[in-house]
Amino acid sequence: MLVPAAVLVLLVLGAICVDSAVVFLAQRDLANRTAATANDIAGSAVSDSAFYGERGLLFLDDRRASAFARLAFSADQVPGGYESWAGDATTDGAHVRVEATARVRSIFAKAIPGAPDSTEVHARSEATIRQS
Repeated sequence: MLVPAAVLVLLVLGAICVDSAVVFLAQRDLANRTAATANDIAGSAVSDSAFYGERGLLFLDDRRASAFARLAFSADQVPGGYESWAGDATTDGAHVRVEATARVRSIFAKAIPGAPDSTEVHARSEATIRQS
C-alpha cells in the first residue's frame, strides 16, 4: 500500500525537478543572450556624429541601441520552450544596459493541479565601451 504512494511522490518530485531545471536553464540562456546583445550594441551602436566630430569620442546612440535590442529579442526570434520574450536597451554615454523578460513553458507542471503553466524569468547585462 505504501509503495504505490511512494512511487507517486517520487514521480511528482521528479517532475518538479525537471521543471525547475528547465526554468533555470532558460534563465541562464536569457542571461547569455542579454550579455551577447549588450556586447554587440557596445560594438555597433557607436554614435557616428560623436566619433567623427572634433574630438573623436565614443558614445552610444540610444536609438540604435534600442532598435538593436528589439531586433535581437523580436517575436519571430523566440526559441523553443519559450512562450514569449521581450528586451530593451538603454544607454548612458559609454554604458549600455540590456534587460529582457521571457515566459518559459513548464513540461510537467501542467499535470499538477494548481501549478503554473509557465514561469517568468528576467535577465540584465551591461557593457561599456572604452576610450583608447
